[in-house]
Amino acid sequence: MVYAIRGATTVGIDTRDEIIISTQELLNEIIAKNQLKKEEIVFILFTMTKDLKSAFPAYAARLMGFTDVPLICAQELDIEGALEKCIRVLMLIQKDSTFTPKHVYLKDAKSLREDLT
Repeated sequence: MVYAIRGATTVGIDTRDEIIISTQELLNEIIAKNQLKKEEIVFILFTMTKDLKSAFPAYAARLMGFTDVPLICAQELDIEGALEKCIRVLMLIQKDSTFTPKHVYLKDAKSLREDLT
């Protein structure tokens, strides 16, 4: 079966290193909490708020070895009052029918889905 796992995190400042570190932290947490193997990942969609411009989150994933997983980055909608400096993830995976997705929200992004954190 195909499942979607959501997640998000924030960075303190817009730097290449901060985006890479935060993205990798988020991906590692999603993988650990869901006991995923890379071959179970169908694709990953990343979005970032418009105030983040120093690196692609997909680049951070490639550094982790996600070389055979399709990755795409997009800009999050610019909604007034929305959480700033935010990286969001939508990961599609294949698992058996007994799997229950565990979504991951870190740092200030916990406020996006308090029902899940």
